[in-house]
Amino acid sequence: MAVIAQKDWYEVVRFADGISLIHEPWIKPFFRCNMWHVSGRDFDLLVDTGLGHFSLRANVPMLRGEKPLVCVASHAHFDHIGSHHEFEERWIHAAEAEILADPRPEWTLAAGYADEAMFIAPPEGWDTNAYRVKPAPATKLLVDGDTIDLGDRRLVVIHTPGHSPGGIALYEEATGTLIAGDIVYDGELVTDTFHSDLNDYRRSLERLMRLPVTIVHGGHFASFGRARLRQIAGAFLSLH
Repeated sequence: MAVIAQKDWYEVVRFADGISLIHEPWIKPFFRCNMWHVSGRDFDLLVDTGLGHFSLRANVPMLRGEKPLVCVASHAHFDHIGSHHEFEERWIHAAEAEILADPRPEWTLAAGYADEAMFIAPPEGWDTNAYRVKPAPATKLLVDGDTIDLGDRRLVVIHTPGHSPGGIALYEEATGTLIAGDIVYDGELVTDTFHSDLNDYRRSLERLMRLPVTIVHGGHFASFGRARLRQIAGAFLSLH
């Protein structure tokens, strides 16, 4: 199987409203983290940082702009925090700050998931046994209801436990944009990790269903609208 060089590893897809998707197209969709870049007047926001095998900042020029950049973790699984150590500002919910600071493979789910099977084609230099997420202690702890103000746009932190205890989503009321992390996306939702909680998952989805969203940017798979959000959440709630 061919291996992929770092210059070809990342792809940027620009959406409306100053939002861009950064992803790793050589990882299979179920494991492929959607990283969301939100442009603001005063500073930019990056939600999640992918696998971290190749430097994210070095290979995605928009992350080296003149404006300050804040890096937020939707939660602390390996596929979402691999490059957090590259950024000066690292924000996460308090319930998972310990994992970000001490990302042991069993805590980040790297043990059992981070191996050759997750690739369409592997990155150059990949070694499953050597892969580790680097520590990235939080510079700010987030709680439900916090507002992230970029100067010309405001995103509210919604605590969404269930997939993991410190999962968060970010909601921009002005545009109806929800950056959802792994609590909801258009694929099989994961409820059986060592720290997931089904009752919390139900409550989080019920809460998100009440939001007047126009678009949902999930932690995996393609973005979708409010009707699809209600379909996905409704189907989950009916089964669980």
